Amino acid sequence: MARVGNSIIKGLEISEIIKLLNKAYADEWLAHYQYFIESKVIKGIMKDAAIVELNQHAADELRHATMLADRIIQLGGTPLLSPKEWMKKSNCGYDEPKDFDVVSILKDAIKGEQCAINTYSGLLELTKGKDIVTYDIVSQILADEVAHEEDLQALHDDITEFIKDLKKSMK
Repeated sequence: MARVGNSIIKGLEISEIIKLLNKAYADEWLAHYQYFIESKVIKGIMKDAAIVELNQHAADELRHATMLADRIIQLGGTPLLSPKEWMKKSNCGYDEPKDFDVVSILKDAIKGEQCAINTYSGLLELTKGKDIVTYDIVSQILADEVAHEEDLQALHDDITEFIKDLKKSMK
């Protein structure tokens, strides 16, 4: 554990930061798996474009989990060690895909990104001016989550517009 490095944290309990980072860590692992499995089961029009996005986002979520684990350890904590704990401690949970249609999968993914944005926005506010290292890590992750939501929403909108136009042309 960094002694001098941790002494720069002002006005926050390190144990509380570790607890919150572990919740976000659980979210990232569950999001990684959600994107991974959705990319395998997705069906429908323009699914290949969605698969590319889902795979990229799965890789990003794993990178986020690594960043969070490293910070938790740096603070003297231990990342959650069991997937069972991920389910219990997660902010956003895990929504098992029920409908494999590309539009449904994208809606679920967008919902997950919106939860992540809310989670990281809260962490950003909490650490602002108090823990610059965690603030910086959370800021980087939040930027990715915002970009993910934007990518997924644009793809969702393109697909739904295409379907709508296709239905019009068939009348």
